[in-house]
Amino acid sequence: MNLSLFTLALVACYSAQLVSAHTVFTTLFVNDVSQGDGTCVRMPSDPSTATFPINNLDSDSMACGFNGTRGVERVCAVNQTAKLSFLFREYADASQQGAIDPNHKGPCAVYMKRVASAINDTAVGSGWFKIWDEGYDNSTQKWCTEKLIQNNGYLSITIPSDLAGGYYLARPELLALHQADKTPPNPQFYTGCAQIYLNSTETAIPKDTVNIPGYVNIHSPSVLYNIWNPPPTPYTMAGPAPYQPGISSISNTTGSKAAKFSAYTAKQNEGLLPQDAAITNANWWGVEVAAYTTEAGCWDASSDCWNQTTVCYDCAPPTGDKGCREWEAHCTAIQKGCEGGSFVGPPVIVKAEGGMTMAMTATIAPAAEQTGGVYAATSTVVSVGSLGGSVVVRWDIVGVARVIVGWGVRGILEFVDELS
Repeated sequence: MNLSLFTLALVACYSAQLVSAHTVFTTLFVNDVSQGDGTCVRMPSDPSTATFPINNLDSDSMACGFNGTRGVERVCAVNQTAKLSFLFREYADASQQGAIDPNHKGPCAVYMKRVASAINDTAVGSGWFKIWDEGYDNSTQKWCTEKLIQNNGYLSITIPSDLAGGYYLARPELLALHQADKTPPNPQFYTGCAQIYLNSTETAIPKDTVNIPGYVNIHSPSVLYNIWNPPPTPYTMAGPAPYQPGISSISNTTGSKAAKFSAYTAKQNEGLLPQDAAITNANWWGVEVAAYTTEAGCWDASSDCWNQTTVCYDCAPPTGDKGCREWEAHCTAIQKGCEGGSFVGPPVIVKAEGGMTMAMTATIAPAAEQTGGVYAATSTVVSVGSLGGSVVVRWDIVGVARVIVGWGVRGILEFVDELS
């Protein structure tokens, strides 16, 4: 039965996430606007180990985390001097609160790398430059990770103003030093990468770049610092000094270099969300099935919808599968229509104000079914806003509501559902 997809996903995904957590970069914010959990973010694929630290400083995982050599299908557009915020969570799906264990004290940094393709570049190797870092703040007597906790897991920076446009990988990094004094030492890195396209008319390309892995090793003073019994010397950050516009050494995308970088800067042509995307989950999107007016067409649409559901669950990151469940609700409505002899569709996917997709579908109702008000079923209340028309809300399966909208209705449905 198709509904078992949801049940199996819960067992396989969420039970795996109820393990001891450290932290993981889950969500990119651009100018304080969330791009969506997991969207444009390279992160570990296994929920049970997603928050685990990187202990091997020579591994390729140092670049963009576990599974970080493989790009995702979305690239987020950002403008010059945009504010980027990287959200870290102890539990990737936010099933429990927390950014990182308070015991995990240490520095933070943000690196960037200019690439020809944000999706296809493995991230490993040369070209990385640092744009920000912070270690121990003597004025507050706090490590950067302690400030991260105070800021509810957000690490925020501003993109340098003169960077050339094009594709970049943006890499936040946390280093926990609570076991750096052990034998052998165990510095713990937490990192991931956001795939971005920088819309910029500037031309600067930082010269002072490093290799990742390679910029730090197990013998570096920055990873051996004893936070429990600090030496008299101050902490020294790993890697190069942060890039500073107008001060740091640069190359320019002019003259003979212009042709080389034209493919980088011309226009974003990868990682864009298709216009026909109906529902998204991280870097997956569902495309509405073809309209149908026959029984055969209805079942073809149902099959297409469920096939897309399978792909969604298969590629859902550790941040969760809420969008997959919303899409599954849509498929369920199509299937129930086919089973009930309703061969005209598909139902309309209802979206709330702000673009948030709701786990319900809408169809035009016969006049006899046009009633208004709020309908409550089981323990869930669905609130129907003022639409300038009549609305009836009916429940067909647990957790999925069928919204039937009267003729000529215009407006937005506002409600609280249990699929959060």
